[in-house]
Amino acid sequence: MRTYSLAYLTANASTVPQAIGIAAELGYGFVGLRLQPNGPGGPCQSFIDDVAVQRETLARMADTGVQVYDLEIIRIGEQFDPVVHRPLLEAGAALKARAVLVAADDTNEQRLSQHYAQLCEFMQPYGLTADLEFMPWTGVKDAQSALRVITLAGTPKNAGILVDALHFGRSTTSLADIAAIPHALLHYAQMCDAQAGLNFTTEELIHTARQHRLLPGEGTIDVTGLFAALPSDLPVSVEIPDLQRAAALGDRAWAEVALNATKKILDDD
Repeated sequence: MRTYSLAYLTANASTVPQAIGIAAELGYGFVGLRLQPNGPGGPCQSFIDDVAVQRETLARMADTGVQVYDLEIIRIGEQFDPVVHRPLLEAGAALKARAVLVAADDTNEQRLSQHYAQLCEFMQPYGLTADLEFMPWTGVKDAQSALRVITLAGTPKNAGILVDALHFGRSTTSLADIAAIPHALLHYAQMCDAQAGLNFTTEELIHTARQHRLLPGEGTIDVTGLFAALPSDLPVSVEIPDLQRAAALGDRAWAEVALNATKKILDDD
């Protein structure tokens, strides 16, 4: 029996307490939360500076048993100071979250690795892993690049690589590359589908990632092969944003459709 997490992007119109409630109703064991923006002016869920939401969230978690798996997002650019992210990490510790999603905006691999090592060291007291997600439009474009960065960083004990089916299908990453990732670096993986390929523009890549993914089985990404190459006990984050379908159905119904499609493709229904 696999464990599933309701990713922020799948139910991105919901507050943190609402997301936890939806997860509980549908049988997700975890939620993923975006508590700080993915870029200047970007959307995120109110929590860090909202005491009322904090209280309601902890009460919902206690009532339902739903836990927080991952938090978004820390971006590592050319200039980077991990101390800036202390409020996010403090929230993660309060929520007993397990992982923080890390994105690379620096194309200088040596400098990126040094900053990643600093981040991992800074995060250790909070009990969180720093899961570096490879994305083809960023400084870490594929699984091999992610593994190189972590190796150059000295493989910190809380290092991790986040595998997203979308970025697997739209990067040069092979199933052999996935199988070569040490098990200790894999903490969760993200499920979705789309048209696979290497000929998309950066704008197209970002648009699909944030707004228009497909349900597993609707696209051409080898999601079955991907998850067969990953550890069978790896928690699955269901990350399938589709702004049109989600708006028409509502977050709860779309989260249910997404979970059912994920379980079906993984033969877990």
